[in-house]
Amino acid sequence: MIRKILGFIFMNLKNAIGWKTQRKIVVFSVDDYGNVRVNSKKALDNMKAAGMKSYSRFDALDTLETKQDLEQLFEVLSSVKDKNQRSAVFTPFALPCNIDFEKMESEDFQQFHFETLPVTYQKLAVQQPEAYQGAWDLWQAGIEKGYLKPQFHGREHLNLHIFNDKLQKRDTELLTALKNKSYTSISDDDYPTMSSTAAFDFWDVKENETLAPMIEEGLELFEKVYGYKSNYCTPPVYNIHHSLFGTLKKNGVEFIDLGLVRKEHQGFNQYKTSINYTGKSTKEGLSIIVRNVVFEPTEDRDIDWVAFTMKQIETAFRWNKPAIISSHRVNFCGHIDPENRKKGLETLQRLLHEIVKKWPEVEFMAVDEMVETLKNKRK
Repeated sequence: MIRKILGFIFMNLKNAIGWKTQRKIVVFSVDDYGNVRVNSKKALDNMKAAGMKSYSRFDALDTLETKQDLEQLFEVLSSVKDKNQRSAVFTPFALPCNIDFEKMESEDFQQFHFETLPVTYQKLAVQQPEAYQGAWDLWQAGIEKGYLKPQFHGREHLNLHIFNDKLQKRDTELLTALKNKSYTSISDDDYPTMSSTAAFDFWDVKENETLAPMIEEGLELFEKVYGYKSNYCTPPVYNIHHSLFGTLKKNGVEFIDLGLVRKEHQGFNQYKTSINYTGKSTKEGLSIIVRNVVFEPTEDRDIDWVAFTMKQIETAFRWNKPAIISSHRVNFCGHIDPENRKKGLETLQRLLHEIVKKWPEVEFMAVDEMVETLKNKRK
């Protein structure tokens, strides 16, 4: 009972203050697109045989989106229309770069190298043609048709400090993953303030001086890869120090996803807590956006994900807020296990049908459209 009461309070707190609108707007903010985590089922089996652990469903199921993943996702998104006869749309928070596994292997894994996403797809189309041939073309078609509107999620989805430290130590976990063209099942127990997948985590706050050029390069490469500048950022794992906000702003970012309750690392395992809301401004001029709905249909929480998500959307609309639905690519991945993709997409389709049935006046938008709508209304 106490847990339900706390959940109710938290759900309403996310919507109590900040930008409001009478319109019924629904957006999907979906993290991790463009990122190579697990290369293939064969790679996963090799790593398991070598004693690698799967710490989460991401380690076990999360692969670069295949042609089949995208085709079936587009079928679901296009199957439901809003009041303007527009299909549902995903905003993939996406990476423009991945590890260049081949170049690293050719140098016996002595130093880090990265490549752009089209190069990754070009290689995988040769190595795994059934899954990846034509996938990058489909990505671009998805942007053109309005099913996808990617925004910035970092240059690549890894912590370079942990990566380089483990590389120097010839860490067995890391080398086993890299030999299998993957970056998964990497423990970070020896790094108390950092996650192996959180690009902007650090120990000493001075390290952020080296992260700023990575952000600048990442945003430049995002434009080259996806065809336009990103004005919206979700940092990997939500972690970023405010000293990098100016770099984001200077390079065209206007909006940033942050948690309702944010614990910002100040260096040396010291943290500062702040409360955020949609529309709150930073001193650098970024507008903070707080996601207010969670939808993780393949995560086993012993709940009905459609009913749970509908309840959250209803709460957002009651407070005159858009429904900003937070999700992850892993829910819609089928390269390792097609049943995982089937479950995620079937649940997504049921959710979309329930939304338009309950709110015929609903409008589907990409997140950048939503924030511009809210900002202009406020002006």
